[in-house]
Amino acid sequence: MTQLVLGSTSPFRKALLEKLGVPFACAKPDVDETALTDESPEQLVARLAEQKANAVAAQYPDALIIGSDQVAVCDGNILGKPHTHENAIKQLQSFSGKTVTFLTGLCLYNSATQNSQVIVEPFYVSFRDLSLTEIDNYLKAEQPYNCAGSFKSEALGICLFKSLQGDDPNSLIGLPLIKLHQLLKNEGYDVLAKQSL
Repeated sequence: MTQLVLGSTSPFRKALLEKLGVPFACAKPDVDETALTDESPEQLVARLAEQKANAVAAQYPDALIIGSDQVAVCDGNILGKPHTHENAIKQLQSFSGKTVTFLTGLCLYNSATQNSQVIVEPFYVSFRDLSLTEIDNYLKAEQPYNCAGSFKSEALGICLFKSLQGDDPNSLIGLPLIKLHQLLKNEGYDVLAKQSL
């Protein structure tokens, strides 16, 4: 049976993939996430998702490997993980009262056939007008410094938003499960057929 591998050590992506109820392994991809010169946000997340899947392929010669990457785009600027409280304050201040596009690149790589499927899933987040006190209180409560956009939408971060728009709420957290399910089906891997009754 073909093995399923998540090319990520993100606890958020792992939790999302667990929703599908199928066994999988996790592997850490060693990939430089720096954007290339003149690379669009869409090109960036698509390239990194594919590179992450390819990076762990040598360890799994007969597997379906999932790679994913996400960025936030605000006023034409690409924003990744803030890593610090100060950077997170700047990110959320720049989002205040605006709609931010989150782009998630998804790759499913078949290491046996070397077939690669890559898609980019957009999701739109409209932020409320946020005060510095609200931002600071939120960041101290949840410390989302390892999340693109400086929030966790599945938790307290929902209080920052005015509205959400997109095909799959999972994509905002980092793994578009609706599209992933289709890519798996394209490879003959039927999630629903693998459920143990």
